[in-house]
Amino acid sequence: MIAIAPPLRLRLDSDALVANWRWLAGQGGAAACGAAIKADGYGLGARWVMERLAAAGCRDFFVATWAEAAALMPLPQGISVSVLHGVAAADMVAARLLPARPVLNSVEQVQRWRDSGEGRPCDVMVDTGMNRLGLRVEEVMGGALDGLAIDILLSHLASADEDCGQNAAQLASFRSLRETIRARRYSLANSAGICLGADYAFDLTRPGIALYGGTPRREAQGHIRQVVYPETRVLQLREVRAGESVGYGATWTASTDTRVAVTNMGYADGYLRCHAGSGGATWRGQSLPLIGRVSMDLTAFDASSAEGLREDDWLAIEYDLPTRAAASGLSQYELLTGLGSRFGRG
Repeated sequence: MIAIAPPLRLRLDSDALVANWRWLAGQGGAAACGAAIKADGYGLGARWVMERLAAAGCRDFFVATWAEAAALMPLPQGISVSVLHGVAAADMVAARLLPARPVLNSVEQVQRWRDSGEGRPCDVMVDTGMNRLGLRVEEVMGGALDGLAIDILLSHLASADEDCGQNAAQLASFRSLRETIRARRYSLANSAGICLGADYAFDLTRPGIALYGGTPRREAQGHIRQVVYPETRVLQLREVRAGESVGYGATWTASTDTRVAVTNMGYADGYLRCHAGSGGATWRGQSLPLIGRVSMDLTAFDASSAEGLREDDWLAIEYDLPTRAAASGLSQYELLTGLGSRFGRG
């Protein structure tokens, strides 16, 4: 088989990933710090993330689906995996065979797990105000979980990235659950929840976006390091004369003669059209502003200041998550998980 190099590169900083996890772990006091690695590790590669964080001391990982859990097998020694979407009827074979726990989200899922006769520990999500996944508090208080061997009782904060009363209300509700429902561990805080303080940490925190370079709240500013560095290759350098335009719709016109670098990346790779007008790249410390519209597979940059740049050279895309989110209107989550399969990871 012919080995073909990926057309795009996603350079990943493993030291920054581990440093982010350690900072987040430190904010939780005595609580253990897990890691959400759903959506293939937020697009970085779930196994890559798990191996590096496990080596740093992380023991609890969270994925969305049983297919994501299966892709992580075999697990390193001492590692726990929880499947956040619970267990549908079609999932029961995987749930019996894989060393992972379902996070049960409904009375129906609880009954399905009971009926399986497995008797193994499970996790349970209780909705304390988000109205997404999870049993209602009254269902739990009414005995829906009686007899289950619950490892982690979870809930999820709906507005932790904001300063609002809902955070305190969900905290109070979860504290009441802890006093009533028996479980080995209790978990409420995501990345933003960790930043709300140690009261939200309970036994286990489960950060996601902040591990990968996202800043969920102002308290994390200056502590979270960039992890993801997309790189694109120059396909062609061309001289665009003053008065000529570049790209679809002629949205950018050269005011002076301009050297333009056309690269092999576009919205099919998750670099969307909303970056036009604010996006850019760098080469050897030189800034190359994005010009014109982003196409499906091609994006153009003003390379007038990049002396010595040649075809086949690689440009580093400006991709600090908080900065790009503010400029593009995309969330930090979308910026990460939208990066496509043509990027080679590593």
